[in-house]
Amino acid sequence: MSSTAPAESSPVVTDAKAANRERFELELEFVQSLANPYYLHSLAQQNVLDQPAFVNYLEYLQYWREKDYARFIHYPHALHHLELLQHARFRSEIKKDEWREYLNQKQFDHWRTWQVYVSACTLKEVLTNATPTGRRNYPTASLPTDEVPHAREPEKDAA
Repeated sequence: MSSTAPAESSPVVTDAKAANRERFELELEFVQSLANPYYLHSLAQQNVLDQPAFVNYLEYLQYWREKDYARFIHYPHALHHLELLQHARFRSEIKKDEWREYLNQKQFDHWRTWQVYVSACTLKEVLTNATPTGRRNYPTASLPTDEVPHAREPEKDAA
């Protein structure tokens, strides 16, 4: 008799896990979409960013900034933009084409300088076969953002 109880509760647990995973993936996808300045501009143009329910949802999504969740984010700008969206002035200004272009250019400049730094560091580690910073040798595309300084220039050798 007790052997049927776990079999009956198993689908409920499985359904709860599936629902939780689906919600996690949906929220992850949405948070990552916030990295796109054109998407933010589109939301602002449609007045979605002015809706109190949506502003509350953006506040709720702040948990993605915690280490346990942030590690799943592939586009770190998403978390920066999530923080900016907490401010009413940013939500109203992003409607303007100039702000969208400014944000897009800043994002591009960050990626351009960050990639140069990461590539130089990775190349130096490969050539010397050492990791002076204690980092593991990750491929450039999957370096964790918390281990790599952003927008820094490569150090020049003294020799």
